[in-house]
Amino acid sequence: MTDPTGSSTEQDAPPGCPAHAGAVRLSGLEYQQAPSELYRTLRREHGSVAPVLLDGDVPAWLVLGYPEVSYVTSQDQLFARDSRRWNQWDAIPPDWPLMPFVGYQPSVLFTEGDEHQRRAGVITEALETVDQFELAHECRLLADQLIDAFAGSGRAELMGSFAHALPMRAAVQMCGMPSGAEDTEDLVRDLRMSLDAGEGDDPVAAYVRVQERIQQLVKDKRQLPGADVTSHMLLHPAELTDEEVVQDLISIIAAAQQPTANWICNTLRLLLTDDRFALNVSGGRLSVGQALNEVLWLDTPTQNFIGRWAVRDTQLGGRHIRAGDCLVLGLAAANTDPQIWPDSHVGAENSAHLSFSNGEHRCPYPAPLLADVIARTAVETLLERLPDVVLAVEPEELTWRPSIWMRGLTALPVEFTPVVH
Repeated sequence: MTDPTGSSTEQDAPPGCPAHAGAVRLSGLEYQQAPSELYRTLRREHGSVAPVLLDGDVPAWLVLGYPEVSYVTSQDQLFARDSRRWNQWDAIPPDWPLMPFVGYQPSVLFTEGDEHQRRAGVITEALETVDQFELAHECRLLADQLIDAFAGSGRAELMGSFAHALPMRAAVQMCGMPSGAEDTEDLVRDLRMSLDAGEGDDPVAAYVRVQERIQQLVKDKRQLPGADVTSHMLLHPAELTDEEVVQDLISIIAAAQQPTANWICNTLRLLLTDDRFALNVSGGRLSVGQALNEVLWLDTPTQNFIGRWAVRDTQLGGRHIRAGDCLVLGLAAANTDPQIWPDSHVGAENSAHLSFSNGEHRCPYPAPLLADVIARTAVETLLERLPDVVLAVEPEELTWRPSIWMRGLTALPVEFTPVVH
């Protein structure tokens, strides 16, 4: 196996590596445009659990199989979320690009047991206060505002001007931050950078800026609460500290923004390129809801998630996993596991995908429902407002962001009949 420069991507196992020789780097791969090829290669050569190297050749395991991902995410006592268990910390520099994912924070993402149930319970109850009909109405208004800005031109780049902007504005409104605030776009940029850094980005510095902005929001809501998610979290009987609320809000907003933006854009790409939906989408044989669900199976916004850490030595997929080893959840690979789809036909009509993960640490209810409201309203509003929208380039000219973690287009240029107000 070779990288784009022709050099081998398979490496001898570094000192302390949990894997044998042959681990594959998950950065800088030619497979970033077609990661399914990477997953097929890893499955063929290594089985359902593959030895991989993260940035800086840090060793980890990539869990590719649907049964294995389901098992890891349902066995918290064996594969836990507290990253302080990692046996590689001595090799991790402070500015490591993946530090925003793995650096321990007092966040619900890293809590376990009773503490996780307490924190996740607060989030669930706060999100349950969001009226889904009102959210759909607000998203429709936001979508109309965004579309109005480019409808008269007959051309648009939907990733930047629509798909990214709408879920962020919806998320900050839910949390009580004015969607028109001057620093909202800065927050969008920094969230994107911390989750999916490009060349020249500083994800650690971006994460610090996100944290500072949310700290100010919590301070404001402590002084003047309202009918929003942040205020409900602050007033919850569990009495979370301000720092706990800050960290959990970052998790909520990050999950609502980048993955939902990619979900919207990946769905629009499917609708505009797949003959099953017809050239004129409004006349297609399949629905927007079916397209949204199919994307979760085949182009899930979060491809891989880091991660879980082994509590003790164990076996998984025929591999010896040592205590403290890091496991990366291969959500995209699991969703297309040939063991569950032996005929290479993913049954997109069902919703048993792992795109929202699984087990105690899955995306907390009702967050997936709220994300669906945002994504569905965005797609349906765009198609209603611009019924003859088509791609402005050939489908093969569309490119994916060079990331092994998130699955999203760099741009989605479209054309349509200009709409005169």
